[in-house]
Amino acid sequence: MRLAEIVAVSRDVAATPARLEKIALLASALSAAAAEERPVAASWLAGDLPQGRIGIGYASARAALEAAPPPPAAPSLAVAEVHAAFSAIAALRGAARTRALADLLGAATADERGFLVRLVLGELRQGALEGVLVEAVSRAAGLPAEDVRRAVMLAGALPPVAAAALAEGAAGLARFRLRVGEPVQPMLAQPAADVGEALGTLGQAALEWKLDGARVQVHRDGEVVKVFSRSLREVTAAVPEVAALARAAPARTLVLDGEAIALRADGSPEPFQVTMQRFGRKLDVERLVAELPLSAFFFDVLHADGEDLLDLPARRRWEVLARLVPPAHLVPRLVTGDRAAAEGFFEDALHRGHEGVVAKALDAPYEAGRRGAAWLKVKRANTLDLVVLAAEWGSGRRRGLLSNLWLGARDPEAGGFAMLGKTFKGMTDAMLGWQTEQLRALGTRHEGHVVHVRPELVVEVAFDGIQASPTYPAGLALRFARVKRYREDKRAEDADTIAAVRALYQRQGGPGRPPR
Repeated sequence: MRLAEIVAVSRDVAATPARLEKIALLASALSAAAAEERPVAASWLAGDLPQGRIGIGYASARAALEAAPPPPAAPSLAVAEVHAAFSAIAALRGAARTRALADLLGAATADERGFLVRLVLGELRQGALEGVLVEAVSRAAGLPAEDVRRAVMLAGALPPVAAAALAEGAAGLARFRLRVGEPVQPMLAQPAADVGEALGTLGQAALEWKLDGARVQVHRDGEVVKVFSRSLREVTAAVPEVAALARAAPARTLVLDGEAIALRADGSPEPFQVTMQRFGRKLDVERLVAELPLSAFFFDVLHADGEDLLDLPARRRWEVLARLVPPAHLVPRLVTGDRAAAEGFFEDALHRGHEGVVAKALDAPYEAGRRGAAWLKVKRANTLDLVVLAAEWGSGRRRGLLSNLWLGARDPEAGGFAMLGKTFKGMTDAMLGWQTEQLRALGTRHEGHVVHVRPELVVEVAFDGIQASPTYPAGLALRFARVKRYREDKRAEDADTIAAVRALYQRQGGPGRPPR
């Protein structure tokens, strides 16, 4: 397959707002690719390089473009050839990397150059997000979308699933199952306005404290224990006390889901940033364990002694979990359908310094990687996890600092992000300095005092409400938004969606349906 064919599909997908048409275009392209090209094509069409980040920033890309000769009139590059070039570029450093990129761009037509540069910078926004690609793989392979989605959740990535589904059908998907020692994407929760709404949706449910800690997934295979972060990065060496708990469990193989959190002497939680100090250090771990010990609280079990438990109802998984984990390390929990009891449990969690509660359907399976309606999170304040799209240089005492943030929610249907407003509130001096450094590194282009950035930083934003607004394409804006904290444990794909924002708008009594 030629690179030009992928570029044309990307252009056509970006040009149509119709989800079904996007799916048809992507399915056709994936079917046409050779077996060895399909993982690469799936990655590119999702806007990702299979090699991951290869060290090319805005300045390097501009230098490579300036060094490249004029583009040829006719396309000649093949997908396999470009993929191999990116692998070679990733292994280089400094000027050699820029020269190699310039050589690749020199063989690309003008349209191909634009595609490749946006791809390496993470700016390829053509509306082919993972949900759309899952549907495309499903159509191309003639398999149920739910089966493809489940395989992606267990694999942690779409490209290998696409290749297996298109080459081997259902038998290829069957290879993707939970493997002890290999992390799976965590199940996620949607926001609910209050516990009454949560119980109204779920009926009798399990309410659990929502801890403001770090999500951990713990795998044990005999004496080998691995601990993974929310982003599926292994952090075992940084959290030996969490690994020790898994080794003490009465099971030879085990996969647990929970939170690690630093607690004060009175049992109240330390700020999230304090807990995260334990996850960014590779040296002096023993000293940190003594100075800042972590407590682990588990709320789910995905595997025990050779049996996968993902498809069991939540009440059954909890029964297994309670046999494996000491009560002191189970997240506090109440099963109820009574609103007064639920309100009391919620208020007690807040009184103890926690964020709120998560209400969970008792009969739901564990849907790895899904933010479904089976888990509903309830907090005191309205908050959303949004992505920073751009920032404005400050003035006065903030001169020289990137201050006013442009905030966006994920838009899986249209692709990219839907802007919901700006804020410069809630930032400490330390936060301003940190975000300026981070956002400058992520910068893609400058327009006057505005720095547009790759959408990678996730920030938790508190706000007083959502209002209709003609200013932004989604038709909605946050009222009195302020930064609560950065979520360094989350990726952009973990941010809240515009659909969740619309649902909150309607629940707060917004008139009619907000525009799409």
